[in-house]
Amino acid sequence: MNRVIWIMVGMVIVGVPSLLLSCAGAPHAQTPVTASAAPSGGRFGVLDPQKLLNDTEPGKKARESLNSFMKNRQAVVELDEKELKRMEDDLIKQGSVLSAAAKKEREEAFRRRMMEYQQKINEMNREVQERQKEVFEGFRDKVERVTAKVAQQMGLQMVFEKGRGGAVVYSDAALDVTSRVMDELNRMGGDVAPPKK
Repeated sequence: MNRVIWIMVGMVIVGVPSLLLSCAGAPHAQTPVTASAAPSGGRFGVLDPQKLLNDTEPGKKARESLNSFMKNRQAVVELDEKELKRMEDDLIKQGSVLSAAAKKEREEAFRRRMMEYQQKINEMNREVQERQKEVFEGFRDKVERVTAKVAQQMGLQMVFEKGRGGAVVYSDAALDVTSRVMDELNRMGGDVAPPKK
């Protein structure tokens, strides 16, 4: 145990002078940092996927596809809501003239219809989430392929994602490859949405 501690202390004592020399301005070769070159010689870039989604033709097509799907589902929901509202209004209007048994029967029918509506809403929400996942995964796959192509053309070893939730908090604007990827995506065009079901 004591031997391990002394070995560790020795390593620290030997390591500290060299660390101090390197920090104290001892002469050492400096590699100039270019716009996309890291001090170790690695080349990298950053990419804003939200901008690609908002400002490219494939991104716009993906959003339009999803919006169209959601509008169709919303139309179905609105029809069901109108029917439920009509049933509720009828029940309120006729509630005083209906027999107790008839009123109970209509209330039960309204409850059943409301439960069906809620189940339908839940199912449609699942469908929308699945569709959103399909569309955005398709778009992301295309972005990744195009980004890889652009990165290879530029000699980049790595491209980081920036924006909300991305891996990059700050980057120099010269590292941003978004416009190059955007140009290539727009040049390629193409539909990223899965076939309609």
